Amino acid sequence: MPSAAEMLNPDTVAGLARCLARTGPGVATDALHRCGAALDGLGFSERVAAIRDAVLADLPPGYPAFERVLREALRDGEFTGWMTFPVGEAVAVRGLDAFEPALALLAALTPRLTSETAVRPFLRADQGRALAVMTRWTGDPDPHVRRLASEGTRPRLPWAAQLPALIADPAPAVPLLDALYRDESEYVRRSVANHLNDISRDHPAIAVETAARWLADPAPTTLPLVRHGLRTLIKAGRPEALALLGHRPDVPVTVEGPLVRTAEIRLGEELVFEYAVTNTHDESASVVIDYVVHHVKANGGRTPKVFKLTTRSLAPGETWRATRRHAVKPISTRRYHAGVHLLELQVNGRRHGEGSFTLHLDDRTPAGS
Repeated sequence: MPSAAEMLNPDTVAGLARCLARTGPGVATDALHRCGAALDGLGFSERVAAIRDAVLADLPPGYPAFERVLREALRDGEFTGWMTFPVGEAVAVRGLDAFEPALALLAALTPRLTSETAVRPFLRADQGRALAVMTRWTGDPDPHVRRLASEGTRPRLPWAAQLPALIADPAPAVPLLDALYRDESEYVRRSVANHLNDISRDHPAIAVETAARWLADPAPTTLPLVRHGLRTLIKAGRPEALALLGHRPDVPVTVEGPLVRTAEIRLGEELVFEYAVTNTHDESASVVIDYVVHHVKANGGRTPKVFKLTTRSLAPGETWRATRRHAVKPISTRRYHAGVHLLELQVNGRRHGEGSFTLHLDDRTPAGS
């Protein structure tokens, strides 16, 4: 993902100011020009807020005149990309009292980048009213608008405000997903799968029931969508999700490993291990093979994280052998701590075997510290 400075920078703001200035005489861009010179050192959300506030300061205070400027800007081919993201946030501020027209404007903006975060204040203000509009979006000819119906209602959309009402009860948004799971656009279907995965984190039974209904009336693309949508439940070894996708939790297998080949590694290096899974049944078996790294925490305890290996069909007596290389490198979502980490295999939700490796953070870090 690009950095905040790559997405929203003085050049982005200058381009936005040009687009708005071209909409007609009397449109000021003074606040935008001041904002563009003051972005240095700000994070992404801070940049969005600063540009949003500049747009609100520069454009007319009344909603009808505000919308007319933006509708005119939409006729400009340069008005696209990241510059439109804070504009959508400005619509969410000024348009709450012009509910349906403002949502229509966000639908018009979303093909330029996305309005997925800007629609959320409308859902929090009046969920039923917003869903009535978004339901109509599921039949829009533009896939960006159809996707907005699914993505904008995701209960736990990353980097966006959560929707507590849909976290507590996702049922009101499920009809939108029902309308979109067979969509011709992979872009839309991917959003539907991610929305289903959001639901699964809080309501596994609803997610599995919804997926089962889709599989009972599938398109050729439905099975991959469901696999992606239930991925969190599969990694967690939930038997109802595994069974729905044809993976018996009690599948008769023997598991060798994990055999760790790198007993000691340093941050930035790779963990290497081997494993084997044999189907001991007299019928073919579908197996989901994952591995679990138990990372050392700051207090010396450990926390597990499940990673994907493979999904395969094994004939009776067949063995699958493989070597896995797992990069242990700095990432923004995990802080590593030195010490002995554990490793397990997971087959159809059941844990097998145990290995270990010692992680050193630098040359001075003693093993096991």
